[in-house]
Amino acid sequence: MKKIKFTLNNKEVEVNLSPGMRLLDVLRDHFHLTGTKEGCGEGECGACSVLINGRVTNSCCVPLGNVQGKSVMTIEGYTKTKRYEILKEAFHFEGGSQCGICTPGMILAAESLLSLNPHPTEQEIRIGLSGNLCRCTGYNMIIKAVQLAAKLGEGLW
Repeated sequence: MKKIKFTLNNKEVEVNLSPGMRLLDVLRDHFHLTGTKEGCGEGECGACSVLINGRVTNSCCVPLGNVQGKSVMTIEGYTKTKRYEILKEAFHFEGGSQCGICTPGMILAAESLLSLNPHPTEQEIRIGLSGNLCRCTGYNMIIKAVQLAAKLGEGLW
């Protein structure tokens, strides 16, 4: 056990846990943040996506010790932002979420992409979301949602 301090959803937290625990398990079991899902457990599907220092990351592959002193944002924290409202509206309008399993990860991947590139091309969106799998929408509606969010959020990213 080791004390690990980090910022979680804009709040300083400290846990006394094994630094080798997966961040995913700590978020779900210790903090009860269930928007972060376990899909594959191998970093391939993106269901466990979080933002670490603003960049989308698969939390199933991150040891807790690696977030010492860093900022972690889950979908629960992100929902309190203006940028989330824009992405939510765009996903709703374009039909970009269906079953909801991939949606939190897709939203966080879109945030990461748009924060780096507020005017992405379709190809850049496809690349930016490529770490997130969706079995319902066929991706076209999600890509359209990100394009719409980029327009609606002009100046926010």
